[in-house]
Amino acid sequence: MLPIGDDNPTSIKPIVNWIIILTCVLVYLWQTSGDYNFFVYTLEQYGVTPSLIMNTRNLFTLITNMFLHTSWEHLFGNLMFLWIFGDNVEDCCGHLRYFGFYLATGVFASLIWVFTEWGASIPAVGASGAISGVLGAYYILFPNARVKTIIGMGFFFRVTHVKASIMIGFWFLYQLLLAFVSGFSNVAYWAHIGGFVAGLALTYVLKPKFRRTEAYVEYNDNNYRNLDDWR
Repeated sequence: MLPIGDDNPTSIKPIVNWIIILTCVLVYLWQTSGDYNFFVYTLEQYGVTPSLIMNTRNLFTLITNMFLHTSWEHLFGNLMFLWIFGDNVEDCCGHLRYFGFYLATGVFASLIWVFTEWGASIPAVGASGAISGVLGAYYILFPNARVKTIIGMGFFFRVTHVKASIMIGFWFLYQLLLAFVSGFSNVAYWAHIGGFVAGLALTYVLKPKFRRTEAYVEYNDNNYRNLDDWR
């Protein structure tokens, strides 16, 4: 399942989500502004490396790593998920709380990866841990929202609408499967899992403080309507 959009309107402009997306793009342009050695330097200097994280001078990489990427494909895939799901979570959280939520889930995801890959000397980078936290929040806040999804098998695929709870639930089970069976991989699946769990937990804790207490979009006879459930 590959999400390409959702039919879930927002009541505010997701300024923080746009800034995060723009920052990731600008950082990647900076990463690729020099030669290959410079690109590798950015990964080693600002990515989170388990074998180095006990040195307190490297703790800043728990945050900087989530704004770096290894390729345009890596960048585009992450930002597509953030574009689709982040705006609605920001709508519920409010701008500042959403930014804090994003950073907190990203840091927790990095810590989980450090713990599961303890002693490894390969740096991890990417926004996927924090974005997994956003997916966790969306799963709780908008379980019945309809996500436009590409479902494929081999060379055959179709575009259809799937409930967010089904699409995100399938995504999470896929991450769990790959984390246990893939062995060594250049994808930090445990960071995805950690970020998602952190997103679920933080949403349960912070939900009473959100601008809207319930998912405010329902699907009814192919039409969407706002419930405007304000506190």
